[in-house]
Amino acid sequence: MILDEVIVTETPPLNGCYGRRGRQVCVPITGNRAKRILHGVINVLTGTILLFVTEVWDAQTHQCFLQMIRAHWRGWRIILFEDRGTPHTAEDSMALAKAFGIQIRLLPRATPELNAMDHIFRFVKGRGLANRQTVSIDHSADAAARYLLEMSPQERLRKAGILSGNFWLTT
Repeated sequence: MILDEVIVTETPPLNGCYGRRGRQVCVPITGNRAKRILHGVINVLTGTILLFVTEVWDAQTHQCFLQMIRAHWRGWRIILFEDRGTPHTAEDSMALAKAFGIQIRLLPRATPELNAMDHIFRFVKGRGLANRQTVSIDHSADAAARYLLEMSPQERLRKAGILSGNFWLTT
C-alpha cells in the first residue's frame, strides 16, 4: 500500500478559462486561505483506496489514519510505503504502526515519482478541482474525495501508474 497527502485549498488551480475575445475574464478569489488535507492510501494489488479529510497534517492525524488503515484492512499483512514527512517519521507514529503490525517503508527523499498516490492526487487537482469556483473548502475537499471514490479500482491503478509495466514496485 502506498500513502500520501494533498492540500486542498480554497482557491482551486486555474488551468484554463474561457471568455469573450478582447475582454478580461473575472476570476473570483475569496482571499481566504482555508485548506483541508486529503489523506489517501491505495492498495497496489486491488486499487482499493481509503481517504481521510482533516484540517491539519500532524502526527496525531497521521496516527488516526493508521488506525483507519488497520481497521479497514483487518487481518491483512500491511506494508505501507510513505514519504519522509515529519508526521510519518514521528516516533509515536512509527511505534503505533509497529503495534498495529504495519510495516513501514520510507521512500527516498524528493522522489514523488515513486509515490502512486501522488500521481492520483495530481490528476484529481488537475481534473477534479481545477477551473471550478469554490463554494466552500469542505465542499472542495468532499469533491476531491468523491472524484477518487467514483473512479473504478482499475482506473485508479492506471492513473497511479501501477499498471504501466514500468512501476517500480512489482509483485
